[in-house]
Amino acid sequence: MTKKLSNTSILSQLIRRDMRVAMRQRSEFLNPIIFLLVVITLFPLAVGPGADTLSRIAPGVIWVSALLSAMLGLERMFRDDFRDGALEHMMLLPCPIELSVLGKIIVHWLVTAVPLLLISPLLALLLNLSMQALPVLILTLLLGTPVLSAVGAIGVALTVSLNRGGALLSLLLLPLLIPLLIFATAAVEAASMGLSAGGPLAFMAAFLVLALGLSPLAVKAALQVSVN
Repeated sequence: MTKKLSNTSILSQLIRRDMRVAMRQRSEFLNPIIFLLVVITLFPLAVGPGADTLSRIAPGVIWVSALLSAMLGLERMFRDDFRDGALEHMMLLPCPIELSVLGKIIVHWLVTAVPLLLISPLLALLLNLSMQALPVLILTLLLGTPVLSAVGAIGVALTVSLNRGGALLSLLLLPLLIPLLIFATAAVEAASMGLSAGGPLAFMAAFLVLALGLSPLAVKAALQVSVN
């Protein structure tokens, strides 16, 4: 019991430390949100203001935009710590490396996904998404965005020692995230048509459990290879 409390305390300290670093770099918050809003507002200009067209493409547009905006801040998850040597010290902490990795994933989710969740009603309004589908959209974001952060951490750990790993990171991650994108858009589309979204949401919940359970182990192995 004492060990569990100690690990929890270490995890909270790591989260607070990374959040303080992120708060000093305002672009961590602003760039993904600005990118997301720009993409969402350009779509009605590109495809026309037709309500039916916008409502039909809204789930895919929102989720593709969310995926791309989340990837903007992924590269910084371990890069700065790798450059200044903090990553090596993190691996020497008297706690499992998996805890430190989980802290990084949580901070990335807080920085990139929470603002997205807050403005999701505005995004739905811009794309004329039906109000009955809005709760399901928010639920898909709650289930899916942690998966983006967790799977993204694996790709970042694999490419952290490369000078320009951004392009390779995208090539690694996008194929892995296609199933998540398919089930998320299917759930929102089903809700907008008045159908049950339980099936796609169940698959997304399974993805979330697998990602949070396995990604710290995969990131640990990748970091040990990259650092050593």
